[in-house]
Amino acid sequence: MAGRLKVEVVSPDRRLVQQEADEVIAPGADGLFGVRAGHTPYLALLQPGPLTIIDGARTQKYFVSGGFAEAGPAHVRVLAEGAEALETIDLAAAKKRLDDAQKKLDAISPTSPEYAAQAQRVKIEARRIETAEKR
Repeated sequence: MAGRLKVEVVSPDRRLVQQEADEVIAPGADGLFGVRAGHTPYLALLQPGPLTIIDGARTQKYFVSGGFAEAGPAHVRVLAEGAEALETIDLAAAKKRLDDAQKKLDAISPTSPEYAAQAQRVKIEARRIETAEKR
């Protein structure tokens, strides 16, 4: 269909989205970027943040914890490390996970091999909360 994108969002455990839409806005490593039909082929590394799918007057918002997005003239494929609809995020539970992750990070030496992975967990949880609060 001219002027429309085939959009697919998958995470390791499930397919969240498979639909047509007018526009996708994704959290690229260098900032948010948008894709509409006719876009030049593009591959982007995703950072934790909001993924927005616009279909006419309907907007769907998700949180992605990283991954890749591949865009072309007629499609957007998001291969997310983790993804969830914003309305399903429990803010109290997310804040507890952030607190727990921060405590673990504080207990690890910066020279420890697991420090970088734990710092990434803290970043993801903080971005999940920030994104969900802006619903």
